[in-house]
Amino acid sequence: MFEGLQVGVSDGVQILILYLAIYALIRYVKGTRSAQILLGVCVLVVPLLLFSHLFRFDVLARVMYFLLGYLALSLVIVFQQEIRRVLAMFGGQRLFVRPYGLRQEQVPETLSRCVKHLARARVGALIAVERGISLFGYEDSGVRLNALVSHELMVSIFTPPLPLHDGGIIMREGRIAAAHCLFPVSNQSDLIASGMRHRAAVGLSEETDAVVIVVSEETGQVSAAYNGRLHRYGSGEQAEKIILRWLRVAMPNERARALTVTDWVTGRIAKFWQGRLRREGVDHVR
Repeated sequence: MFEGLQVGVSDGVQILILYLAIYALIRYVKGTRSAQILLGVCVLVVPLLLFSHLFRFDVLARVMYFLLGYLALSLVIVFQQEIRRVLAMFGGQRLFVRPYGLRQEQVPETLSRCVKHLARARVGALIAVERGISLFGYEDSGVRLNALVSHELMVSIFTPPLPLHDGGIIMREGRIAAAHCLFPVSNQSDLIASGMRHRAAVGLSEETDAVVIVVSEETGQVSAAYNGRLHRYGSGEQAEKIILRWLRVAMPNERARALTVTDWVTGRIAKFWQGRLRREGVDHVR
């Protein structure tokens, strides 16, 4: 049966690429509304294709292939939000320019303590931590601050009836970039009973790769939104520890951050010239 089958290195590489792409797609849409849509398409299309090929229904197979082109176009329209977010994630990576500032030490710890205090006081809060995709566009709807993080400042921002308590704040490189910002609201059916803060947190996480922390004004419950999903926690010590993990992931230490392309190229050039100078008897260059 498989006598004439020959698999070369190129075929193996292509199979591996297809496997990784399909695996990444499944992991990306797992647990979302997109997964249900993809499952529905597969349930409808795959059995019909197998049925037409198994019984050699050529006319039905041609009709199915003809409809697959329109189906592919419709899927692009249906998944335009997910496609836009993936492209923005790739385009938002900092490949050639370093961030303009270093992260403050202990910023995640300070933010987690502020979140715990706001939860106990039943003060609503919405905190978006920028990652690879820039949030500059959402700062225009608020007030730019570029302020250092402190417990007193965070509490004063979200305490009503002060002017900045509505909306959310944007964190960038360990600083409060802006406050009183408006975020896009999610239309997920699971969030109908949730408040506007939670829907705005999920909406921003659908559009970007930001980690958004929410404190409920009614219940004091702490939640985290990421990649279009809302993770709900309590308001005690356990919630503080979990939120601290989210913040540490969203704000990695500057020393542990991966090098940019520019850093790698300049480092290789420096090592090349240092090695050449050493061979010529020069220990170091002042």
